Amino acid sequence: MEVIEKAPAKINLSLDVLQKREDGYHELEMVMTSIDLADRVTLKTIADNQISIRSNNGFLPLDQRNHAYKAALLIKETFGIQLGVDIVIEKKIPIAAGLAGGSSDAAATLRGLNQLWDLGLTLEELAVLGAEIGSDVPYCVYGGSAFATGRGEKIEPLDEIPQCWVVLVKPKKGISTGTVFSALAYDTIEHPDTQAMLAAIKTQNYNKMTQYAGNALEKTSIIRQPAIETIKQKMLQFGADTALMSGSGPTIFALCRKYSRAQRVYNGLKGFCNEVYLVRTLK
Repeated sequence: MEVIEKAPAKINLSLDVLQKREDGYHELEMVMTSIDLADRVTLKTIADNQISIRSNNGFLPLDQRNHAYKAALLIKETFGIQLGVDIVIEKKIPIAAGLAGGSSDAAATLRGLNQLWDLGLTLEELAVLGAEIGSDVPYCVYGGSAFATGRGEKIEPLDEIPQCWVVLVKPKKGISTGTVFSALAYDTIEHPDTQAMLAAIKTQNYNKMTQYAGNALEKTSIIRQPAIETIKQKMLQFGADTALMSGSGPTIFALCRKYSRAQRVYNGLKGFCNEVYLVRTLK
């Protein structure tokens, strides 16, 4: 038997950092939504009680550093599964991009093994398991649009956002999430209006949604990666309704209601950067 799971990328429409917690994590408020840029995760039971990871991307680790590997190991150890699994990850989401590609692969592995091995777990139970792997995994178990709090593991599903086009640009130079969080100056953080964003989604007000898009990590990341600001400004010049960094970066996304605008932003950035994508928000 073979199970195939789609593992969509996410973008942060709003990301706020409230404080650093005693456990070393940060207290966050995030509004996230899935986009139609997705990895494809294929899972098949094998008899030798091993976890095998294969991928079309040569930069993806295929051992215990891989989030899908961690998810499979967690399922096996938690439920005493004495079977092995072959996992093939067809990567479309750029690696280390702030788009939760690894977390989405882990979530797809949890959902897929739940089906493959007939475990009967609910999404809520899978999300609890996912929190042991990474902060974005619980959200990725659900997908869609959601409000995430805590360190990201507390998930409140939201209505679909007003559908729009998304142009993504990943700069060549990466950026470390740990470095960004450790460099945060809490007294100078620009906090987005999370409640206004939630209200905009509830009322399906696209203009308000773009108005209140914000990321508290953006200024800190731009200091380390000035190309983020340059790309943002180019997106706006080419006609994007808003432009924002996703997660801790380095990927920047533009939202456009009209396809013609999105195509113009895409074409304008295609000559400037290698990794440029034009997709839609997921229903």
